[in-house]
Amino acid sequence: MTRDQEDPVVQLDDEQAAGVARLLFEAGSLRALPRTGWRQDGIPLSATETVAEHSHRTAVIAATLAALEGADPARTTLLGTLHDVPEARTGDLTPLTRRYVTAADPRKVTAEQTAATHPAVQSLFADVIAEFEDGITPEARCAKDADKLDCLLRAVEYRAGGVPAVQGKIDRCRAALTTASAQQIADAALALDPTDWQSAPA
Repeated sequence: MTRDQEDPVVQLDDEQAAGVARLLFEAGSLRALPRTGWRQDGIPLSATETVAEHSHRTAVIAATLAALEGADPARTTLLGTLHDVPEARTGDLTPLTRRYVTAADPRKVTAEQTAATHPAVQSLFADVIAEFEDGITPEARCAKDADKLDCLLRAVEYRAGGVPAVQGKIDRCRAALTTASAQQIADAALALDPTDWQSAPA
């Protein structure tokens, strides 16, 4: 298919271009937003991963699970990549925090984050966040498992570094996994040293 046969390229006006730029700056702020729950387990702030770091491996895991589970890897990767963008405004709320505060609906947050952008961008983000939150499609199930599996893997890494308090997270994340592939990978990971990959046979 040639470019002429495809849908025309979206033309942004100046306000929409500025709106997209603001959205991208906002997404970039996740590089500096720590994942809060690790601090409750005794991980010092200097060693706490950020939301952006979490989202990166979540996207890699999402693609992997999708390939194993017969879902669309590209769509699943997109869900994993964008699922925490609303946290640029809400912060990373732990299960403990959610006992005391009502979290904003990520769909509403996303609508406000993208309000000044082009409708194509608004639709993209709205569809992705709604699909992830609903958790119904095979892609959403894989992306949600990727989110939990990344947390489990990070907890195993912290545990190997001498922080036993993360065991509760490991147990909760393992119990939350729904796909057979994620469950099998989690069980394999729990039996490994997180640095084994460095000496694995070629």
